[in-house]
Amino acid sequence: MIKRNIFLLLMLIGMTSFGQKKPIAPLIYFPSAQSWEQKTPAESGLDATRIQEAIAIAKAAESKNPRNMEISHYQSFGKEPFGEGIGPFAERGDPTGIIIYKGYIVATWGEPLRCDMTHSVTKSFLSSVIGIAVDQGLIRSVNDTVASYVPPIELFTPQEVHRSADLYGQPQLLQPFSTAHNKTLTWDHMLRQTSDWEGSLWGKPEWADRPDPDASKWIGRKRNAPGTIYEYNDVRVNALALAATSVWRKPLPQVLRQYIMDPIGASNTWRWTGYRNAWIVLDGQPVQSVSGGGHWGGGMFINAYDMARFGLLTLHRGNWNGKQLLSEQWIKQALTPTTAKTDYGYMNWFLNTDKKLLPNAPASSFMHVGNGNNIIYVDPEHDLVAVVRWIADMKSMDATIKKVLEAIGR
Repeated sequence: MIKRNIFLLLMLIGMTSFGQKKPIAPLIYFPSAQSWEQKTPAESGLDATRIQEAIAIAKAAESKNPRNMEISHYQSFGKEPFGEGIGPFAERGDPTGIIIYKGYIVATWGEPLRCDMTHSVTKSFLSSVIGIAVDQGLIRSVNDTVASYVPPIELFTPQEVHRSADLYGQPQLLQPFSTAHNKTLTWDHMLRQTSDWEGSLWGKPEWADRPDPDASKWIGRKRNAPGTIYEYNDVRVNALALAATSVWRKPLPQVLRQYIMDPIGASNTWRWTGYRNAWIVLDGQPVQSVSGGGHWGGGMFINAYDMARFGLLTLHRGNWNGKQLLSEQWIKQALTPTTAKTDYGYMNWFLNTDKKLLPNAPASSFMHVGNGNNIIYVDPEHDLVAVVRWIADMKSMDATIKKVLEAIGR
């Protein structure tokens, strides 16, 4: 009798289990290299009116700077000491944007296929190729000093076969991390812009980038202890790019393409450029050391769709359709601020700490930001990515995102 009851109980459990469907985990959509599926706001459960209001705000807040990037440069950074442009500039397009919700495109405006300068969003691509070097063990730790990875570098100057007698006895090789201060700098210091690196690179002294109003502090001032003071400085960023080129022993655009851009299905139209004088000899070949932005021209020229793909990669913490392109540990580090700058992680990951940058967005959101403004907004809480290009200021960006979040019905 007991055995019979046990048998009936097992039969009942089996029948009940058979009748129940196991919950299926929702699939995460990633666009293929050939196409990116679009949905209307209504199909995505969004308020279409709010989305259109967001687009209207972004368009109305177009940057007042000249569309010609060279003219814009000479009205701003070009006024700095040694501010001459040494990289390519281009005419920019209309205010442009893409809104990605749960992986799908729900709205576009402007010229999303146009390859425009993205200025300092380039820094996020630079920090990513360094992240891959760490993940692969080419850099053992971000706490290692950079100097130990960078040997003396020969400049590529084929027109200067014979050195001028004026240069007799002067150094012939570039050693960007050889001073007493620079020898102490780690990869982490450089990535967080807290290094206070000293020197000149590609004809640009570090003190000439956003120079101190007090000219007596330009040369020979006391250096800040590494890690204590944040200072946004493109000369130092370019020194980091040169160091990364030495580690990889090949051009950084090739690294970015192999490990990031091709795997995420980016187009073949983006270009990462450097300065016309930023050429070195590497393994017997001329190699351009690319820049981390468009401060003196150059940097990344890219369309909004490719920017959005990169944003989607960072939204998913370095994972693209099941493949970990950047380790979760690296993403965690990139999103960790310092006491020197509580809303900045690795370059150029701007954090919304205490909602200071975007009061209407979650504190967990972050942005990749470049001059112009070029912005990739990433919001893990709402499964949202938005590319907004040529918007005047963060106040307008906040108003734009506020409408998008209202459309989601947060």
